[in-house]
Amino acid sequence: MRERESVLQPLRQGTTFDLLVIGGGATGCGVALDAASRGLSVALVEKGDFGSGTSAKSSKLLHGGVRYLERALLGLDRASFKLVKDALHERGVLLRIAPHLCRSLPFIVPLYSYRDLAYLSAGLKLYDLLAGATGIGASSLVGAEEVIRRFPAVRRRGLKGGVLYWDGQFDDARMNLALALTALDKGGALANYLEVVDFVREGEALCGVQVRERFSGEEWEIRARCLVNACGPSVDLVRRLADPGAKPLLQVSAGSHLVLSRNLTPGDTGMTIPHTRDGRVLFVLPWHGRTLVGTTDRPASPAASAQATEEDVNYLLRHLEQYFELGGAGGEDAVLSSWAGLRPLVGDPAASDTARLHRDHLIERSPSGLLTITGGKWTTYRKMAQDTVDQAVRLAGLFPLRECVTDRIPLHGGEAFQAGGEEVLAERYRLQPDCASHLHHSY
Repeated sequence: MRERESVLQPLRQGTTFDLLVIGGGATGCGVALDAASRGLSVALVEKGDFGSGTSAKSSKLLHGGVRYLERALLGLDRASFKLVKDALHERGVLLRIAPHLCRSLPFIVPLYSYRDLAYLSAGLKLYDLLAGATGIGASSLVGAEEVIRRFPAVRRRGLKGGVLYWDGQFDDARMNLALALTALDKGGALANYLEVVDFVREGEALCGVQVRERFSGEEWEIRARCLVNACGPSVDLVRRLADPGAKPLLQVSAGSHLVLSRNLTPGDTGMTIPHTRDGRVLFVLPWHGRTLVGTTDRPASPAASAQATEEDVNYLLRHLEQYFELGGAGGEDAVLSSWAGLRPLVGDPAASDTARLHRDHLIERSPSGLLTITGGKWTTYRKMAQDTVDQAVRLAGLFPLRECVTDRIPLHGGEAFQAGGEEVLAERYRLQPDCASHLHHSY
């Protein structure tokens, strides 16, 4: 408890911060790090564990979004070109600043018609082109024999070959913690298990929050010149706390994932399943010696506790069986674990379902001054944070010491990812050699 008191003390002393962030997921911690690294005073409060919501329930992918690129090529959403280009740039940044938590990963799209081979090959060459100098590997055609070598259980009948391309994979929960720790390293005041129960106002303008500490029940005020709502799928709940008449920004969806007992990806290559009945792309990924499969996309309530439903499990297994010879091993008894994450998708009344909603982010300022950042995805959290702090500086008249530098700051622990890094980790965190080696080589 002494350590927790030292964390809470900066938030109790009556300081008026430049920025106060509500929400300790990827975006909130990203905003705190960005602001602190610019020399602004920043506080962050999170009602649960850091990254306990959507940010720890992702597909573990750093990617530009091959599905979004396809929609752009079909003329369904031209804005997706910029979304993909930005995400591919951010993918490169994260592979550089968090090498201990991220890695490049080859993917193969198995194809059963020569027409699809030509179409996907051309599309993924454009994917390479959009990545530019941050590209991590060139796409190429591979024969059926190579697909089978990498995925021995793949369905072989009619297999023509595949297209190999590159994307990134990362540990989402550890990345979220690394963001929080790096923000602390830069002087931010961050604490979890502090719930915002009300806003503090001066006239019509918000000037702070009333928080309640979960363990003691103690309440106090934290004041700031600018308040940022970064609560993911719950941003509308916070907006209504500030303004009961606020209209919703989001259409929330749930994405379910499975981890299978059987390792369908023994060659450490991911598979992209390009077509599903609802227009999604599915991924079959290596994950700590097992196979991760995801994801679904169905409407959900932001107040709900997302869980993978029986329908979600069956949906994923049914599509998996179209591409793999599971030999009876694809039933529910083969599912080791499952989870569902809530996605904060910016609403669009014209969209027929959540799979067709745009994945870009939105920053909104309420009449009372609350700045809300929502939408986006894990891969673009850093750019979302940069855009948010830029807006906060402009709208609240803040005076940072420098421009954004988060594309050059190694995340906490990354400085030890080098030759001899095991020794650095062991000394810094007082770890046994085997534990330090495991953490250093987790990717």
